[in-house]
Amino acid sequence: MMNVEVRSLTQPVGIMRLMAAILTCLSFSLVATVGYVPSSYWAWCMFTWCFCCFFTLLILILEFTTLSTKVPLSWDDFTTAFAMLATLMCLAVSIIYPTFFTCKTCYHQIGATVVSWLCFGAYAGEVALTRLRPSGQNGGFLSTAPGLMKMLETFLACLIFTSLEPGQYSGFPGLQWCVAVYSLCFIFGVLIILLTLGQLISFFPFAFDKLVTIYNLVAAVMYMTAMVIWPLYSFQNKSRPSDCGHHCAWDKLVVVTFMTIVNFIVYTLDTVYSIRLVFFTTDH
Repeated sequence: MMNVEVRSLTQPVGIMRLMAAILTCLSFSLVATVGYVPSSYWAWCMFTWCFCCFFTLLILILEFTTLSTKVPLSWDDFTTAFAMLATLMCLAVSIIYPTFFTCKTCYHQIGATVVSWLCFGAYAGEVALTRLRPSGQNGGFLSTAPGLMKMLETFLACLIFTSLEPGQYSGFPGLQWCVAVYSLCFIFGVLIILLTLGQLISFFPFAFDKLVTIYNLVAAVMYMTAMVIWPLYSFQNKSRPSDCGHHCAWDKLVVVTFMTIVNFIVYTLDTVYSIRLVFFTTDH
């Protein structure tokens, strides 16, 4: 017989999740009624609302049916990490969507933007509630500073991928190296997150935290090369076209450059923090 936990829907975190699920579905529906727009930014916004709605409903169902206790991962770590990721994603689309797809008479788009900001508020509220645990209740890896930076690194990589177009880097070895940097760091970052969520790091025959520290250092160096190479080659003998509109390819080059710099800073901070934590912290 299946047990149900009604309290999972009536407690403050559950109410925030219900609001977020409804609001993300509403944002998606409002934009879908307008019609398809051939833009990677539009696709990213639609993906964000679908992704957040699906996983929020999944978390609600699993907690309501108490099946969350059977899931082979750190459930509190997963839900906290998802809320933080959803907060970042909704913040990004709440800025991106009105920037590229709204106008003074675009009422559906304006409504979707307002609802998207409410989604951001709901997920931010969930993060605040889950972070304010009673003393003695420690979160998992993804609730710590290194875990938060790992999620931020992968999130920024997603924004870079959204802004990339094959014509920007095909035939240019230097720019292809940059894309390889974004891809490799993203893959290894996601792998680290999945291994920690699945509580599989104990099976490693060596210190996992030292491996992650080495990875952070290598990734920071790789991003440093991309930070120099990408703007050097992508803007070489290129100025912003006079007829450059909202979907201008030149602006996407700027976005990639900016996100590369930000991600390099995050990887550098992650590296410094990891080195300090692993090699200069003594147990008492």
